[in-house]
Amino acid sequence: MKIIDTHCDALLKLQMAKRGQYPGEVSLEFRNSAKIDTNLNRLKQGKVKAQFFAIFIDPDIPSDEKWQHALEQIDLFYTEIVEKNPEVKHIKDWADFDSLKDGEIGAVLALEGADAFGNDLVKLRHLYRAGIKYMGMTWNNANLCADGAGEPRGGGLTLLGKEVVKLNNEHLVFTDVSHSSIQGFWDILEYADYPMASHANARAICDHPRNLYDEQVETMFAKKGLIHVVYNPPFINKDSETAKITDLIKHIDRLCSLGGEKQIGFGSDFDGISSFVTDLENASHYPNLINELLKYYSEDQVKGFAYRNFLEHLPK
Repeated sequence: MKIIDTHCDALLKLQMAKRGQYPGEVSLEFRNSAKIDTNLNRLKQGKVKAQFFAIFIDPDIPSDEKWQHALEQIDLFYTEIVEKNPEVKHIKDWADFDSLKDGEIGAVLALEGADAFGNDLVKLRHLYRAGIKYMGMTWNNANLCADGAGEPRGGGLTLLGKEVVKLNNEHLVFTDVSHSSIQGFWDILEYADYPMASHANARAICDHPRNLYDEQVETMFAKKGLIHVVYNPPFINKDSETAKITDLIKHIDRLCSLGGEKQIGFGSDFDGISSFVTDLENASHYPNLINELLKYYSEDQVKGFAYRNFLEHLPK
């Protein structure tokens, strides 16, 4: 059972270690560091065929330093993940998925929040050239493109944000709604040709601002958008730092009931979460999730969740 996971934050951990900011660590090795949930050995053990690596810039970083932080994470993607590991192949174009061989793992860049480029579209074009394949307009904060889920103002896309979404369309890049405000979500659904939620759950099951209401879910599915469930316990069980795989499956059940059987996937948020689903603590534990899903769904349905739904909805 192959896995495509659309969100992790390993690049941030690698950057923090390089900058001497990771607790007790001088450096982290992508291949085998126990501190990296999505290290290469764990990806292999979990039968992950492709892993998306998010570029994430902390909103507290001064604005004139954010681009440098993004460049550092891109450099680490190339030097530590791709170049040091021959079995890792950079997915820079959607067609590259078709050329992955047995034993190879695709590595894909993504951008979590437009803070990295501010209002500089030259920088954005550099990000497209580097190979980002989806862009979240925000993290939880507000930026020059949109308000995030944690911004009390609750605004939607700015004029710049609408222009960026249109550029995503032109470059065949998904626009990610995962951290958007509610108004931002609806604006993205209006302008995006390729909407997705790289890591979000069903708000009907867990009432958290990072999850999606049924109406949002149904509209996403109507626009052929993808929703990839996230493994962060507070997004699975409200006000809880614990969750079981069966709790996560409740979100998949809800999404299926709203018409999403062919548009559901996985977006772990590994390396960006501090608590874990029991028996799903890192990428090597994916077989536990698959085996549990097979108790409730057919093998064909589970293959859809694991990788096929994503591949059948690539921008083109």
